[in-house]
Amino acid sequence: MPDTEKNGGAGEQVDFGYRRIEAEEKPQLVRGLFDRVAKRYDLMNDLMSAGAHRLWKRQMIDWLAPKPGMRFLDVAGGTGDIAFRVHTRLAGDAKITVCDLSENMLSEGRMRGWDQGILAGIDWVVGDAEALPVAASHADAYTIAFGIRNVTHIEKALAEAARALKPGGRFLCLEFSPEQAPGLDRLYEIYSFSVIPALGGIVAGDRDSYRYLVESIRRFPAPANFAGLIRDAGFGGINWRPLSGGIAALHSAWRI
Repeated sequence: MPDTEKNGGAGEQVDFGYRRIEAEEKPQLVRGLFDRVAKRYDLMNDLMSAGAHRLWKRQMIDWLAPKPGMRFLDVAGGTGDIAFRVHTRLAGDAKITVCDLSENMLSEGRMRGWDQGILAGIDWVVGDAEALPVAASHADAYTIAFGIRNVTHIEKALAEAARALKPGGRFLCLEFSPEQAPGLDRLYEIYSFSVIPALGGIVAGDRDSYRYLVESIRRFPAPANFAGLIRDAGFGGINWRPLSGGIAALHSAWRI
């Protein structure tokens, strides 16, 4: 589980991959990282997962089961992958706010939307998962895919998710897991630390950023521990599903 020292105070230390840094530095470092890789982010997702992330996101939308009239908040969703899937599922009858820390990621999302002819139904907003720029009880559903492990304080981001959701609202989080099935775990470890940073260097021109992203997976809580944090934030009906032998996990909960 991510470790902090002097939580919330001056001199607080947090994880940035395997490094320890001042908490106040992390948002800027994360923003800079995603600003740099934004143009190659979606291509890298396909290469790193051999396209499996598309299947995981489809399962996420299936479990979400979006309905017309719902208001959606997709956090750390800059390039629009989740938002576009919801928009398509509802045949354009969607009210979606995409919030991301990186303006470059949001710019990529906007351009992808224009390329697909999606000109309405999605708002693109710069914001921090720990201080969302939306009113309380804004959304019927909150989604976050591969973003929550990059926040400075997971507990604060979950508390903000609860604040932003209406009572009875749905929380869905897709995230990589540090625990894989026996036999797969060692192979995935080798692939993660040998292949993914090398791909990042070749495709995105940024080996170090992709090494951080691999390290951040290892620092993220195991599914059962993450479920406990979700519960502590004020959610009930908590459940999760391991995906692809535990490489990723899909977490579901309801705002009490």
